[in-house]
Amino acid sequence: MYFRKKIYNIIEPKYNNKDSIISRVYDWCMMIAIFVALIPLMFRENNTIFYYFDIIPCAFFIVDYVLRWITADYRMSKRGVWAFIIYPFTPMAIIDLISILPTFNFARDAFKITRVIRLLKIIRVIKVVRYFEPLRLVMNVIKKQRVILATVFALAIFYVFITALIMFNAEEQINPSTGDYLFLTFFDAFYWAACTLTTVGYGDIYPISFVGRIISIISAVVGIAIIALPSGIITAGYMEEVRNKKNKQKRYNHKKKPNEDV
Repeated sequence: MYFRKKIYNIIEPKYNNKDSIISRVYDWCMMIAIFVALIPLMFRENNTIFYYFDIIPCAFFIVDYVLRWITADYRMSKRGVWAFIIYPFTPMAIIDLISILPTFNFARDAFKITRVIRLLKIIRVIKVVRYFEPLRLVMNVIKKQRVILATVFALAIFYVFITALIMFNAEEQINPSTGDYLFLTFFDAFYWAACTLTTVGYGDIYPISFVGRIISIISAVVGIAIIALPSGIITAGYMEEVRNKKNKQKRYNHKKKPNEDV
């Protein structure tokens, strides 16, 4: 029991063991393994060394998966046998398993579907959230503010839809280069509205008429305000999360110090 608790304190990020050298080394080893496993995805051609870039990190992933499974009862609200039964079906456990499976297919050309395997390997980057503390804090903020962020996202989608609908019916000019309508389909207008809202502005589709340009100006100005909302929410939540973490650390150190004096 004590041995499993010790393992849990190493692999699970908590404010009370953030100064543990073993815990930090474990997190860094896992992060390095994740990035090494992603290196082959940056090249089109296959190389012999890429085989080891896949096998060695996978060994780390398997060990991590097993350690998290055997300590599932400390992590989950469920206790006893149920924790070990339910854990493999939790979101992060599924991601861990998906990160492992492509390596076994990598060694078997008969069962390998290259594009699918490469896409599954990209999922490994999600594991970085678990080991990189700033990302963990951001994910906690998103989880806590999910209702507000979902509302802002719905507002953005609604605004893109309305803007696309207005532009699709207002911009009836013929594109000189193609001889067709500028927005041939509603999807073209929706694509343009999304690019304008996010201030990306690829320039492949743009209004020609005076009315269309006025609508574009209004859409861009309002889009800046809508895009700024999530940034402010996440920034404020992140700062609050950092303060809470520091307060928890102070309380833990204050509680621990008298015991050490004794």
